[in-house]
Amino acid sequence: MQRNRSTKIIATLGPASSDLETIAGLHAAGADLFRLNFSHGDHADHLARLRAIREVEKSVGMPIGVMADMQGPKIRVGTIGGDGGGVGIDLVEGSTYSFDLQDTPGDDKRAPLPHPEVFAALKVGMDLLIDDGKLRLTVQKLGRDRAECTVITGGRLTDRKGVNLPQALLPMGAMTAKDQKDLRFALDAGVDWVALSFVQRPDDIAEARRLIAGRAAVMAKIEKPAALHQIDEIIEMSDAIMVARGDLGVELPVEEVPALQKDLVRRARRAGKPVVVATQMLESMISSPVPTRAEVSDVAAAVYDGADAVMLSGETASGQFPLAAVEVMDRVAAKVERDPSYHKIMDAEHADPEATSADAITAAARQVAETISASAIVTYTTSGSTALRAARERPPVPTLVLTPSLITARRLAVAWGLSCVHSADASGFTDMVDRACRVAADRGIASSGDRLVITAGVPFGTPGATNTLRIAWVP
Repeated sequence: MQRNRSTKIIATLGPASSDLETIAGLHAAGADLFRLNFSHGDHADHLARLRAIREVEKSVGMPIGVMADMQGPKIRVGTIGGDGGGVGIDLVEGSTYSFDLQDTPGDDKRAPLPHPEVFAALKVGMDLLIDDGKLRLTVQKLGRDRAECTVITGGRLTDRKGVNLPQALLPMGAMTAKDQKDLRFALDAGVDWVALSFVQRPDDIAEARRLIAGRAAVMAKIEKPAALHQIDEIIEMSDAIMVARGDLGVELPVEEVPALQKDLVRRARRAGKPVVVATQMLESMISSPVPTRAEVSDVAAAVYDGADAVMLSGETASGQFPLAAVEVMDRVAAKVERDPSYHKIMDAEHADPEATSADAITAAARQVAETISASAIVTYTTSGSTALRAARERPPVPTLVLTPSLITARRLAVAWGLSCVHSADASGFTDMVDRACRVAADRGIASSGDRLVITAGVPFGTPGATNTLRIAWVP
């Protein structure tokens, strides 16, 4: 099954997409990697979905990536009393309202905020955003366990609503006790990617890497303004990043998010790291069989930016039309990539190759493929580093990746333009050419008489040793 686009699609699984038939349908419609959202569902649910993905993988003969998305530290207000008990209270603009560490239900004067780390990080003048920013309060007076605030934007405050603190650097890591339990389960189950929520600093990535110990690749979700202060270091320490626009759009002025999205995509591309654009891409398709025109333009904009992948969340996890959502995203991405201006944009954003033989060979492969009108670039890789270099080049032809590592093939499912095949490494130059031509023909990437540009490392099977480029004709 060869995709007609280079941008990858990530589909989140949930109650609307848990059975084998639906997961197979999502993959056939265009999903290249599946996300398991550990903010919802239990371990048994996630394990059943993962096993179904592996069944689909076996039946289609294509490596499929699986991402475990950690919930991360969630800050919420406690229980709110009110006249009806649990129905909440109304906060009036201009009034004074307080948060504290008491465990008694909130009333019209105060509410519990059972997070000591919040009070340790707050300062006078900082904002508290509640319920995805629907309510905004500013701190006026501050004690060790109490914050007196002025209501800037009022509304109804109810139990357990989320709290965002855009100006605070919270003294907490990205991995909670729940996350660590979920992580152990996910790694034992065999996920390929771990997505870290609410990353604030490079140390969050270092801690996750220590716990993961190489058993999965690490994706940093950029959704906290604090992360932007050290974004290059976070990108360097991560295997990929996700532009998680939901919380970014709460904690930052919404008009800043589009430019930030473009900047993050450019930074990740220059670093040669896959970058995913996520959240509310086709949100209306949760309940509608067709998207809005604005949503289509949003997906197209992410593709034009050069994102490696675009992600569906509630659209496929709990929506009424999960297959249709993937089909729409597939069609939009394919249409954008056929636009001549798309390749001009990709060409204008090339990162300079590093002074290594592997970078030189990969950059040359792209140039040679263009010059001789090759049907594809074929790259042999063990660790995946050569394939990611090829993806960074954004070549105008497909990149066929042959790897003896199934783990590597699954992880590369998120990267732009890579079509991965689990295959034994070449035993010599003749086998290298024969295998590349055979697989390219079997996958429908090349036909008899077409030319291929092949890169590999000699001695064969040596990780990180790409030093050979060959041109081959498909017999």
